[in-house]
Amino acid sequence: MEPTNGKGSVKITDEVVSIIAGLAATEVEGVAGMSGGFAGGIAEMLGRKNLSKGVKVQVGEKEVVADIYIIVNYGVRIPEVAWKVQENVKKAIENMTGLAVTEVNIHVQGVNFGQQSKEGEAKVK
Repeated sequence: MEPTNGKGSVKITDEVVSIIAGLAATEVEGVAGMSGGFAGGIAEMLGRKNLSKGVKVQVGEKEVVADIYIIVNYGVRIPEVAWKVQENVKKAIENMTGLAVTEVNIHVQGVNFGQQSKEGEAKVK
C-alpha cells in the first residue's frame, strides 16, 4: 500500500499485515495458536514470535486477501471460532492499515487437546 497525501508516501509491507492478522486471530477464544503447516502429518503449532508464518496475505493497492492457518482448542464450535477470527482479522487490518479486506479464508489445521489429554495418557500407561 502506498497512499500519498502530498507530503510523501506510506508503505505497509505484507509482513506487517501478516503480523496484524496473526495477532488478531490469536485473540479469539478457542484458537490454540497459528499453524505453520504439517510436519510429519501433524499440524505444527507456532509460538507468538512466528505469528506471520501462519498467515498468507495478498496486498493490493487498496485491498487485502488473507489466508489464516489455525489450530483450535478441543471442544469449541469450529464454525463459530472461524467466523469470529474472520471478523477480528478484518476489523484489525482495516482499522490499522486503512486497506479494505475482501476475503479472510480460515484453514483449520488441527485440534489442540491441551495438557489434560497428555496427563490422561500418562496415567493410562
